[in-house]
Amino acid sequence: MPAPLVSVIIPTLHRPKLLLRAVESVLSQTLRDIEAIVVVDGEDPETTKALDSIHDLRLRAVVLAQGVGCAGARNAGVNEARGDWIAFLDDDDEWLPRKLEVQIETARQSSAAFPIVACRFIARSEQGDLVWPLRTPALDEPISDYLFCQSGLRGGEGLILPSAILTARELLTRVPFQAGLARHNDVDWLLRANAVAGVEVKFVPDREPLAIWHIETSRPRISNTADWQYSLDWIRRNRAMVTPRAYASFVLIWASSTAARGRRWKAFWILPKEAFALGTPRAVDLLAHLIIWLVPPGVRTSVSVFLARPGSNKANGAGR
Repeated sequence: MPAPLVSVIIPTLHRPKLLLRAVESVLSQTLRDIEAIVVVDGEDPETTKALDSIHDLRLRAVVLAQGVGCAGARNAGVNEARGDWIAFLDDDDEWLPRKLEVQIETARQSSAAFPIVACRFIARSEQGDLVWPLRTPALDEPISDYLFCQSGLRGGEGLILPSAILTARELLTRVPFQAGLARHNDVDWLLRANAVAGVEVKFVPDREPLAIWHIETSRPRISNTADWQYSLDWIRRNRAMVTPRAYASFVLIWASSTAARGRRWKAFWILPKEAFALGTPRAVDLLAHLIIWLVPPGVRTSVSVFLARPGSNKANGAGR
């Protein structure tokens, strides 16, 4: 059997119903020359049984003997992939039909040896839908500034999700995900991959969203943890890969959002001190920090959804 053009890697564990939705969105792509590799991260008979119900030769499952975490599962999928291009999909997300077709066309138009092609997506919550990111990277903008800094009190300003990425298998072979990293493994990979010669982060020119990121708070998610110290330790270790401005923004927005989720009030005072000691905070970062702690996330999202309606040109709510 000839190698497919694109290998799609879906890590999963104990979420068969969500996984089937994700797999269906892959197999329904207008680009047919693909393979879908579901990496089951440990023993999970229910998921294996669910996959057996899908009769499509493009789908295959890789069941790991023991759990290695999301980053390790993605690496295992890359090792199994036969396509020259790799796309990732989290098991609780889904794609719209033209996602891979548009991204492959964009990749082929790039002059870079290793394009990382991203796309916009629908961020779906209980409060409604938002189309993110609000902007694409500016010319010569450091990738850390794009990912972590906000120019105003808006959520979803600069984002690149794993479920929105397509890139070359060779790049992922050179720069694998950091196995064992429980959180931030996506931005960790982007920062390290962007340092490789020949890499270009490129968004598809089409502004329409090509994926759906499900961010409902009614079910467990890794991003719903309140372990802000983990986030702080991660950015400290990777301080050399981010600008001082990005360091402060990550501390006051990303780490702060995590701490506020668990009402860890100790962090409310510690994080601004960290931002000033090792970064270059701006007024917008400090204001976002306050809003994150004082305004419940559901309220912020509801305001963002309201202001994003057609006819509104006001800023969205702050925070992640």
